[in-house]
Amino acid sequence: MAESLWRAIAVYRIAALIYVAILVIRNVGDYAHPALAWPVLALTAGWTAITTYAYAEPARRRPPLLAADLLITMAVMASSAFIVGAHALKNGSPTLAVAWHVAPVIAWAVAGGRRGGITAALAMGITDLVTRNHYDQAAYTGTVLMLLAALAVGYLVGVAEQAQQRLERAIQLEAATRERERLARDIHDSVLQVLALVKRRGSGLDGEAGELARLAGEQEAALRTLMTGRSAEPVDDAETDLMTLLDPYASESVSVAAPAAAVRLPATTAREIAAAVAAALDNVNRHCAPGTKVWVLVEDEPAAVTISVRDDGCGIAPDRLAEAETQGRLGVAQSIRGRIADLNGTVRITSTPGDGTEVEMSVPR
Repeated sequence: MAESLWRAIAVYRIAALIYVAILVIRNVGDYAHPALAWPVLALTAGWTAITTYAYAEPARRRPPLLAADLLITMAVMASSAFIVGAHALKNGSPTLAVAWHVAPVIAWAVAGGRRGGITAALAMGITDLVTRNHYDQAAYTGTVLMLLAALAVGYLVGVAEQAQQRLERAIQLEAATRERERLARDIHDSVLQVLALVKRRGSGLDGEAGELARLAGEQEAALRTLMTGRSAEPVDDAETDLMTLLDPYASESVSVAAPAAAVRLPATTAREIAAAVAAALDNVNRHCAPGTKVWVLVEDEPAAVTISVRDDGCGIAPDRLAEAETQGRLGVAQSIRGRIADLNGTVRITSTPGDGTEVEMSVPR
């Protein structure tokens, strides 16, 4: 959309230049200093060529070029006071920048939205009024028309940007949906069938076998929900106290420390943080000796919420996390880093073999 507007500005400027040339040829005999009209017309033509080339490249659409465009156009218009003459302007003769002077106003509106367009329109309108040196209804009409054009183009640019953002989100959603469908096919042919088989074979058994069947059934249902993109819990923006989700993790070996006041966060954010903490605690249970002490510390700051999970276990070898990720074991990469990254947060893992591990998760408010 923006590229189309910039091309339209170039076409408009060329058409306006042709109109200016026709008026100069027709009225030059009535000018106070007709010989100077031709150099100004040549400057107008040259600047039209320069801006047509310069605005064609997005990298060159910067404030210096926009400012130069506005100042040169204002100078061409102001020269009319001397070249055309005050008497001819008062009698209705157009300035040397008639119609052509609207191009930089539109350019400012495209580049800077309504505020940029209004700024350029006011500057050009004041120059026009000072050049004509008479203030009647006809003189104000040009300025009003430029302001309306700046408002309209600026609004159009804003709508176009919103439409582009929505289109990009729709494309991302479509790509994610296609990827989910592809993964769903693969998972259905492998993992889900295995979980369903374990559930059927073990549903009538007692002890650990029956418990395993029950867990397999739960995981099958959860995996099917994830594949279809539906959530068993309603998604809302209501706030909840993060500590109501973290306090249940406290035990003889896990100590949870939090501020005195509630740590209020959107419910979805709190659930994701709690899931990341659960993944960190699960890693301790899996890889450290039974009874390993773990400390969960929650810090509630104005800009972010920081959660530290520290243990005095065996630690992590320097290359172990990267090696596990290459092997497809994504507990840390997805369950911790992935969740926090989705919340625009950061994860810092500090570990020394034999001296414990600290996972620090920081989520901006």
